[in-house]
Amino acid sequence: MRPILRDMGGHRNMLGWMAAADLRFVSCVEDVWQGLRDNAYLPDEALATAVYLALRLRRPLLLEGEPGVGKTEVAKVIADWGGGRLIRLQCYEGIDAAQAVYEWDYARQLMHLRTMEATGRAQGADEASLADELYSERFLVRRPLLEAIEAGDGPPPVLLVDEVDRSDDEFEAFLLEVLSDYSITIPEVGTFAAVDPPVVVITSNRTRDVHDALKRRCLYHWVSHPGAQREAEIIRLRAPEVADTLAQEVAHAAAAIRDVGLYKPPGVAETIDWARALSLLGGAKLDLANASATLGALLKYREDRDRVIEHDLAAIVNEAAAARSA
Repeated sequence: MRPILRDMGGHRNMLGWMAAADLRFVSCVEDVWQGLRDNAYLPDEALATAVYLALRLRRPLLLEGEPGVGKTEVAKVIADWGGGRLIRLQCYEGIDAAQAVYEWDYARQLMHLRTMEATGRAQGADEASLADELYSERFLVRRPLLEAIEAGDGPPPVLLVDEVDRSDDEFEAFLLEVLSDYSITIPEVGTFAAVDPPVVVITSNRTRDVHDALKRRCLYHWVSHPGAQREAEIIRLRAPEVADTLAQEVAHAAAAIRDVGLYKPPGVAETIDWARALSLLGGAKLDLANASATLGALLKYREDRDRVIEHDLAAIVNEAAAARSA
């Protein structure tokens, strides 16, 4: 057992000593829902079902949705719940095997070669033996994909391939090849194959379509913004210092603000930050004055802030209070 200590945006929540779950043998969807909730993530039934099926079928889980809906957090929470290591591969345009799989530590190789020359060990050595020594595992720099494949004993790691839509077609094809049999071949060393495949979570903000071949390899789930009621529950779970009335009104107001037509609609993390900011200022409920003063915790673009104010922030606040009371 290990202490699970999660960092929730500056607020640490000690959940106590908890036995790590064996993710390979989770018995039902309800166990997944409870396991994620115990680690401060509140999924809906559809997401809990998708995670359950991905774990039992040992298939990668592709999560698509708008930024800020909690896709990346799913992988982090699964790692906490299962006790495995979280291995994150952040995708970006131009990423290749050197950043994703492995590369050679050329500086150490050069230093080792010069040491051999200085000590006379290189004299008389043939080219093949020198190459074997320089291109051995001691000089191999493991990147996330290889780390996940090579993981040893203990709980399986969770491989997070984050924002795969930012990578290019060539990398996506390479990723599909790795996920097909969970093995990687390095010509100078040999083949690394996973004894126990990692749990794989792939996220996409859908800035472009992920290719059908990769989608067919995965289980798919679209992650939407939570409804106001569930978002209020998430606020209470992640920020227990926030009053219940305030949590509900903030959740309803955030839902209404997302419908205004913003350049960057606020995610769940911004909603939690907004609730915390209001609570720190002593707010027990939402009103026009404190909403206006703290809007920067929710909206990160001036144009979005102006649009919300023009749309009538007072009406949004009043409607949030009415919805909470209904």
